[in-house]
Amino acid sequence: MSAMPPRKILSLALLAALVYQPLFAADAPGQYQICQNQNADDPTVRSMLCSPAEEITIFGSASDVRDVAGGATYLDPEDLQRFEASDVVRALRQVPGLSFQVEDGYGLRPNISIRGTATERSSRITLMEDGILIAPAPYSAPSAYYFPTFGRMHAVEVLKGPASITEGPYTVGGAVNLISTPIPDSNSGMLLGEIGSFDSRRMHGWYGGGNERASFLLETHQWQADGYQTIDRGNADTGLKKEDYLVKLRVSNDPAAATRHTLDLRISTANEKSEQSYLGLTDTDFDQAPLRRYGLSVDDLMDNDFRQLSASWSMAFSNDAELTITAYDNDFERAWYKTEGIDFDGSETAQNFNRTSWANVVQAINLGNDLGGLTADQLQAILNGADTAPGAIQLRNNSREYSSQGIQANASWILEAAATTHTLQTGLRYHEDSEDRLQRNDSYQQLNGQLVLTGRGLQGNAGNRLQDAQALAAYITDRVEWNAWTLTPGVRFESIDLGRLDYDTGSDTPGSRDPDNLKGARSNEVDIWIPGMGLLYDFSEQTRLVAGVHRGFAVPGNAPGVDPEESTNYELGVRLAQDRFELDLIGFFNDYDNLVGVCTNSSGSDCEPGGAFNGAGAHIAGIELGLSADLYDTGTWQFPLTLTYTWMDAEFQSDFNSDFFGAVQAGDPVPYVPVNQGLLTVGMENDALAMWLSINYVDKVCTRASCGAYEETEAATLLDLSAHYRFNDNWSAYANAENLTDELYIASREPYGARSNKPRAYHAGVRFNF
Repeated sequence: MSAMPPRKILSLALLAALVYQPLFAADAPGQYQICQNQNADDPTVRSMLCSPAEEITIFGSASDVRDVAGGATYLDPEDLQRFEASDVVRALRQVPGLSFQVEDGYGLRPNISIRGTATERSSRITLMEDGILIAPAPYSAPSAYYFPTFGRMHAVEVLKGPASITEGPYTVGGAVNLISTPIPDSNSGMLLGEIGSFDSRRMHGWYGGGNERASFLLETHQWQADGYQTIDRGNADTGLKKEDYLVKLRVSNDPAAATRHTLDLRISTANEKSEQSYLGLTDTDFDQAPLRRYGLSVDDLMDNDFRQLSASWSMAFSNDAELTITAYDNDFERAWYKTEGIDFDGSETAQNFNRTSWANVVQAINLGNDLGGLTADQLQAILNGADTAPGAIQLRNNSREYSSQGIQANASWILEAAATTHTLQTGLRYHEDSEDRLQRNDSYQQLNGQLVLTGRGLQGNAGNRLQDAQALAAYITDRVEWNAWTLTPGVRFESIDLGRLDYDTGSDTPGSRDPDNLKGARSNEVDIWIPGMGLLYDFSEQTRLVAGVHRGFAVPGNAPGVDPEESTNYELGVRLAQDRFELDLIGFFNDYDNLVGVCTNSSGSDCEPGGAFNGAGAHIAGIELGLSADLYDTGTWQFPLTLTYTWMDAEFQSDFNSDFFGAVQAGDPVPYVPVNQGLLTVGMENDALAMWLSINYVDKVCTRASCGAYEETEAATLLDLSAHYRFNDNWSAYANAENLTDELYIASREPYGARSNKPRAYHAGVRFNF
């Protein structure tokens, strides 16, 4: 990792002096006393100044969403517990404007898009846990192969529109902030045990408490399943085993002090082993057995470990101001051993690679074409277990280590000026991250339907490189309130240095990082201002106009000459809130100057992994609808309803050609952006019993811009059913059915063939609060 450039040190010092000097000006009554007396009436003000320091949130709670000048959604604990979803994709379908590329059915490595951004590995959105960047290397390698275990989360915030400039670097779509279990106010705990289909077992427990001067939380989440797919000619599992452990500690000074100090420490670890593969199916095989996996993937295994250390110091000053400084250090190590492709003439060895991707093999079979001198029938025979030449099958150990660390400061304070109230927020962050890629290719022969090792590769022969990034970010926003108007002008600045070093791998120095072994270096730099403006206008206490415009930005990668992904994003909508009815209706239009493609193994494209490609202009127009209502209330029974609907139209605006996007013509669709999708949930509940039915419609999407034969997914309607029964204040039980009608459809075609959604599954659990 290179040192911080001198210009960044100077910039950081100047920005800190300018931005935070007002915090230390003395007058006004103490902020902590204001919160105790509940004199801060505005929900957003209370969110910024009165929330517990440990529970780092963007806007605080569901009621505060109405005061966000932009698209925003808050999923509270009740929303998450309704169906007890451990898959983040199922939970986030409650959020309008989000779309997904389904991959493993468990949400282990979700592909999340906000308002039409690239879904692939959630690499075009800002992912956080408790306000800290959580992707393994969000600047230098943003594809999130690690995702926090969703089953232990307390709540979720999703931010879109101009307000997202506070949560960069990825403002082109927005931000997802996962909120972990908060430290409880008093000694208490929770235990949950769950069993389900495919021998799934889940246990979640936490205990914490203390007093106003010192408190703690201990938490664990254990999850495993055998998996729902069947591998040819074997009985190997296709599931997962994942363990999480979390410790939080907090110490504070006297609550009556004029300046309140709070120190939060956090230690978390997670490890996962999952028998996951990139290899899908041909369409004929999918139609016959959608849950089948070819024997070629029998050895595929993801093995990863995550560790996080963080410390946060919050100060509530005597002039209605708060400052929080957080230092964090994340480390992630993974080894994903999986089948990559085939060498048709058998000349491939552990040091000589001549492979063709399985994606090309599957597509050739679908189209009935020859490939590599073999007919479609001969290719199908290999997938079915036919013998191959020695060295024909390549398996790769995608072994990588990621490091991400930084320090960030966030501040807020209130100023009164004439008839206006100004609530200012500022932030600074210096961040470094890196990816250390030391991968190995091994050669196998398929013999009598089994894989036989024919050559173990040298460490680094499939990728021996280092890439890193250093980034300085700063933002300032001002919430200006005047009569019925609220304006939120703001600007973000990102200064990013990206670099990559590639090394040869010699037979005598496997994995050598000696300078003499360096075969290539490249770098890229970005300095960019990201402005935005949001607007709220209160027509009445029940009706509010929402509007905004901001600049969208995404990090371009380290390839020289690749420009940042940029767009100009607009939105306009209305919010209605009455006693038994709430409605959010927002239209948006994202005008892309440059839609960047970044090649990874999971993209399935014929391009060099790690490469980035300038795309072209694109337009993404959409409508987001969020509705909740109490249909009927008998006094004993309530019948609530929620509806989420998103319409999007995403098209490229010019002709171009690239290894990532392929041949694109103006008017072609942007891949993996559905036109229609929606979730309708209806329930009936009383003091003890609650039952919920959800109906989720998922539109088909084009998986390539050309949208030709075998380049589309399938539309589907999925039903989930859930029931909860509360025995008393301590004990409750639940049962749910996912995909009640057992509808199986082609949910994705990347990386290597048609992939199914999760089949029907049942779960039952017990929750004990103490």
